Amino acid sequence: MRFGSGDLTYEYVEGWAKIPEGWDLIEVPAVAVDSQDRVYAFTRSEHPVVVFDRDGKFLSAWGEGVFTRAHGLFVGPDDSLYCLDDFDHTLRKCTTNGKVLMTLGEKNKPSDTGYEPGNYLSVKYGGSPFNRPTSVALSPEGDLYVTDGYGNCRVHKFSPDGKLLFSFGDPGSGHGQFRMPHGIAIDRRGTLYVGDRMNSRIQVCSPTGKYITEWNDVYQPNDLFIDDQERIFIAEIGYRADLPMPGPKPAPEESPYGRVTVRNLKGKILMKISAPDPRVPGGFLSPHGLRQDSRGDLYVGEVSATRAKAQGENRKEFKILHKFRRVH
Repeated sequence: MRFGSGDLTYEYVEGWAKIPEGWDLIEVPAVAVDSQDRVYAFTRSEHPVVVFDRDGKFLSAWGEGVFTRAHGLFVGPDDSLYCLDDFDHTLRKCTTNGKVLMTLGEKNKPSDTGYEPGNYLSVKYGGSPFNRPTSVALSPEGDLYVTDGYGNCRVHKFSPDGKLLFSFGDPGSGHGQFRMPHGIAIDRRGTLYVGDRMNSRIQVCSPTGKYITEWNDVYQPNDLFIDDQERIFIAEIGYRADLPMPGPKPAPEESPYGRVTVRNLKGKILMKISAPDPRVPGGFLSPHGLRQDSRGDLYVGEVSATRAKAQGENRKEFKILHKFRRVH
């Protein structure tokens, strides 16, 4: 089955990931691809990081006993992996075989924000790093920007060696405020694109965190990245998931389903992948992480187990890791 058109045409690859027999990856909140097109699935299983080649062949796994709960993942230009654990409130920089090079945040010690666990609208004030951080991206200069989202409402900037430079954001729905900053991407000029999930928007900010503009036709964004053509790919949960939001929901015709959109840097939609049934190719229950490889093939990870449980459905009916091959 194909989606899109022109140079944004994709073909769904059924059964791509060759998961070892007897393994259950449960769900895949994040994916990343290194310079050799190795695909890293950050899972919520007993094998946190599972590595495949671009054809889906299993290569290795690591992270056992290190991570409490996988959330965000980013590969730097030197192939270092930046792994965010939202349950133990840390960011770990790792080698491609799992050696921990640097840890930011103090394990199991969340910052004070007034957050009541499980109530995502309870954050009362912005706090220091971290309280259930969500995503990370590197600037062109190599600085780290981390969205601190479930239990905080801020974006933190760190130097490459891990020194906190500044933080910005407060709880709310105004300009420069966040309700669950969940994903982040940075363009070649250093402009920030922050997925403000519970406000259902992308906020565009300067490198210093100054508000520039926002896109309001984004349906609960989870993750985003920018390709070398300066197109931004966004994983959107959609409104059918019925997650809490501080504002009104749009009419059903405004695409309530989980989807992936590809946009230009003004926010205009160039292509989208979606289907009313999350069980079919191109359908998503809860798309949570996405990246592409050097050939433009797209990988999407889902937290379908979490959403299926919340909706009283059998998680085994839903996929957790998708591949869409770019048709050239």
